[in-house]
Amino acid sequence: MKTPFDPLAQRYPSQRFPIYARNGMVNCSSPMASAAGLEILRRGGNAMDAAIAAAASLTVAEPTANGLGSDAFALIWCEKDRTLYGLNASGPAPQLISIDQVLAGGTNQDRMPRLGWTPVTVPGAVAAWTEITGRFGRKSLRDNLAPAIAYAREGYPCAPNLAESWRDASIHYRKVMLEPCFDAWFKTFTPEGHSPEAGDLIHLPDHADTLEAIAESDGSAFYTGEIARRIDAESRKYGGYLRYEDLAAYRPEWVTPVSVNYRGYQVCEIPPNGQGIAALIALNILKEFSFSEKDSAETCHRQIEAMKIAFADTFACVTDPRCMTADYRTLLSPEYGQRRASEIGDTALIRTTSLPPRSGTVYLCTADGEGNMVSYIQSNYMGFGSGIVVDGTGIALQNRGADFSLNPQDANCLAPGKRSYHTIIPGFLMKDGGPVGPFGVMGGYMQPQGHLQVVMNYVDFHLDPQQALDAPRWQWMRDNTVTVESRFSPSLAQALRRKNHQIRTDLDTGSFGRGQMIVRLPNGVLVGGTESRTDSNIACW
Repeated sequence: MKTPFDPLAQRYPSQRFPIYARNGMVNCSSPMASAAGLEILRRGGNAMDAAIAAAASLTVAEPTANGLGSDAFALIWCEKDRTLYGLNASGPAPQLISIDQVLAGGTNQDRMPRLGWTPVTVPGAVAAWTEITGRFGRKSLRDNLAPAIAYAREGYPCAPNLAESWRDASIHYRKVMLEPCFDAWFKTFTPEGHSPEAGDLIHLPDHADTLEAIAESDGSAFYTGEIARRIDAESRKYGGYLRYEDLAAYRPEWVTPVSVNYRGYQVCEIPPNGQGIAALIALNILKEFSFSEKDSAETCHRQIEAMKIAFADTFACVTDPRCMTADYRTLLSPEYGQRRASEIGDTALIRTTSLPPRSGTVYLCTADGEGNMVSYIQSNYMGFGSGIVVDGTGIALQNRGADFSLNPQDANCLAPGKRSYHTIIPGFLMKDGGPVGPFGVMGGYMQPQGHLQVVMNYVDFHLDPQQALDAPRWQWMRDNTVTVESRFSPSLAQALRRKNHQIRTDLDTGSFGRGQMIVRLPNGVLVGGTESRTDSNIACW
């Protein structure tokens, strides 16, 4: 649909102020999802119910980054228990897959393929919805999925950044997804032969049917019912490795969050196989320094170098914790942080050559008036994921297996039933044993870098949640290459260049992550910030 204006042509700098509320808040990258969470809150649900309503709605309203075939992680503060819970709902590789099987299939010897059935792992998001609803929710799964079903069945208007991501994916996929296994993607997401434009109404009837089956069966249809059998049949038809038995055996795992003390705040993350430990390693190093000025070359230089060290450590050892030979907790010890901090000098050094790829992820956070708070993240990885849609279901399957190595000597090498190094990470801040609030920045390997920058903006430089998110960001790419946003100070970029950082300006703000944040004040008032780089929105009351 053509309009007399371009909603992506942002001609003027604008200001966003933090949002205050008392009874509840839902922060999402899609206004539709935020509204869904608020609807559940106002109907008597708690923050956990609102998170599931928002997460399910995001599979409909932002399919460019997540779907019913996603994984999920969550950090959940339960006020009744005064406890922070962690949920790892990442899925393992199929039992039939192996390095030898993949190599025998003629793939590139260097790495796993990114598209097709081979990188598909067991989806964990639907299981996360049932686990969180069953353990903490006040509403039924049917209640929590009702807004998402309505969006998929009745339609919703396409947002500007959603339209741009959809178009980019469609153009790319038409060039590379030529095999019959990809036909269902085009039938589902470009039914009229092209991607939707901003303002177009989007209907996903197959998605609605699947959501209804999940709601009616309390999730079992997806893992042990008809949906699981359809996934199995499609996988067999196109030479995939995923089977009904993989789905039926899957269970998400409740885990103890891992944290570091950063200037009196506990910064909490999901432990490996998630990469949240990278943010904690970097903060554990940076606490050895004092920072008084945010936009200084010394501050940015130390942040970047600490992040490079953290990635060098995590790339070397993080994978499924059952397969890790090193104890990651040693990387968070004060002694280790001190030693690594002493290695940071005045110039940039090459500490790892791994290249972070781009990603597709959604992050949301919720809070209610009783003190419950949720930090939740869900992802198909690399946009729509594998490019595989299970015909007639609307299920777009993730390609999380693309991160496995095909080198048996690597920590993150492919193996049957193994969970890969995982990029998605929810964050949570605590202080003096109580909650400060949830935060997160989605976007592949930008995520721990975004966590570091947002935490320091809030803790070191006393920015409110909105400014902590809005501040111009940097992103380490590889070697000494660092990209910065166009709003990043030119003089600061020049100063970093003199420290041997290879600075490049990136006009694509989406590559720098998309975040949300909620902080609870001592009087119970909620203060929220939402990402200015995409279609984000806060719904509250």
